[in-house]
Amino acid sequence: MKASVKQCIALSLLGLMLVKAWVIPLLYLDFEIRRDYIVANLCENRNRPQLNCNGKCYLAKRIAETKKQEERQAEQNYMASLIYQVMDVKEHHYFPAPTLSFEIPLNLSFDYKSPFSASSVVDDIFHPPLG
Repeated sequence: MKASVKQCIALSLLGLMLVKAWVIPLLYLDFEIRRDYIVANLCENRNRPQLNCNGKCYLAKRIAETKKQEERQAEQNYMASLIYQVMDVKEHHYFPAPTLSFEIPLNLSFDYKSPFSASSVVDDIFHPPLG
């Protein structure tokens, strides 16, 4: 039962993809099948037979509409994918804060001798011979 449902869904999706790919050839086929009706009723130049249009104006208009619609659809799909990529909320990137440990030594000693103190200058002058 489940396999047949999956097959039906797959076949219907395949059919939809094929219809989308075959839109313009199907327009030509529709034009050829209904040529007499199009020439008699839908042609823009049906009142001017000297132009020998024979419904080609109607076909050109339909193809232009179809291409324009496909371009709009492609642009909408592109914009939707861009927006989806920017606004994707499924993936969150968290950077954990590093664990900081501050250990303060209990025996603090500050052994700082200022270079400007007088005892330092005296120690520099009066010292045992270096040797």
